[in-house]
Amino acid sequence: MSTPDSSMTTGATAAGFPEEQVRARARNGTAEAFPPAADYGRAMFGAVPDPAAGPVDDLDAARLVPPVFMPRRLEKLIDLGREPEHTDVDLSTVVGGFRSALPVFLSAFGSTELGSRELGVAASTQAGQLGVPMVIGENMVPVHGFGGSPILARIEAYLDAVADGLGGVVVQQSTEDADSEVWNLVHSSPAAAPLLETGRLAFELKVGQGAKPGLGGMTVLDAAEATRLADRFSMHDVFGSGERLRCATPGTFTEEIVRQQIRFMRNNFPRAKVWVKFHPGRDIARAAEVAWAAGADSVTVDGAEGGTGWAPTAFLRHVGLPLAECLRRIGPPSGCLLVTGRMWEGSRVVRGLALGATAAGLGRAALLAVAEDPRAGLVRLVECLALEARLLISALGKYTATDLDPEDLWWPGTPAVERVPV
Repeated sequence: MSTPDSSMTTGATAAGFPEEQVRARARNGTAEAFPPAADYGRAMFGAVPDPAAGPVDDLDAARLVPPVFMPRRLEKLIDLGREPEHTDVDLSTVVGGFRSALPVFLSAFGSTELGSRELGVAASTQAGQLGVPMVIGENMVPVHGFGGSPILARIEAYLDAVADGLGGVVVQQSTEDADSEVWNLVHSSPAAAPLLETGRLAFELKVGQGAKPGLGGMTVLDAAEATRLADRFSMHDVFGSGERLRCATPGTFTEEIVRQQIRFMRNNFPRAKVWVKFHPGRDIARAAEVAWAAGADSVTVDGAEGGTGWAPTAFLRHVGLPLAECLRRIGPPSGCLLVTGRMWEGSRVVRGLALGATAAGLGRAALLAVAEDPRAGLVRLVECLALEARLLISALGKYTATDLDPEDLWWPGTPAVERVPV
């Protein structure tokens, strides 16, 4: 087939149409379904905001609205014998069965290159220093092997830093991880013994993730790595170069499969807590109820704004419910509800807590903070977040994170409240 004459094609235009994106796909084919492969291992990916559209999602659009009359502030004043301050706000809580100094936790980084090595270990150390739980993501053992995976190094770093009685480590398992018996390996490892002995180990069933609902994990590999892992993962040539797209399977779930998985976890690992992570599916309320009813200690909902690793751009822009809508559909939770997705500062975390969450997970923000300063970047980020949260919660006339509720939020477009007669 002859090559088209460029002089015949480059003069075509299409005003109001995404011309440059179409031309890029015509030049590069399937590679354009993903972010630039050259960014893999350096950049993190999530929902892409449109600056002209205002807030990224409804959760950012909601405003925190302090009342004029504050009976709980009066209760605190009487309790303290003085006027309360923001420093009197207690942010300690119980996250998925673990005592936590703050209503935050370290989210999973998965097997992405950024979070799998030095940055992951540094983040583990700082999460331990903060006294908050830490989730270790999927596919590490299938990719690196158990002895060569960062799991043990991250557990040891965390244990060296965390105070007695605080925090906990959560190990995810996906379909490929189950084939590698990740939970069994961790459960029987001497490195995890201190966690089991103190009730600070949990296993998380990963059903999905916010960046790519309905898909499994994805990474970009060079030719040698792709050959090494070809018997464990599906490999695809989509970039038109030597690199390959490594795809993990998402797993198949029904209500009964989730129930049976949770029962299996509780029976086989009775000393470990049971966590479940869902993507922002349209039936998220039912999924969360099924997990709690089956005995899950915690349910994590990863909103469509979530993302740390690699995902098709169509998913980052167009797939999954926003976190705010997930929380609306769930309503008052029946158990511990954790949220993730673009969490990095106090006001977004507080809005999530007001809608029923117990704690919020830090993913991209944590990695960026550790990349900025491997010794104390995450600690400083969370200290700033905690100060903002205390100021905001105090302004609402409340003094624990668990006192927050939906009345503390106002949404644009909400009908005016009728005047109440005095």
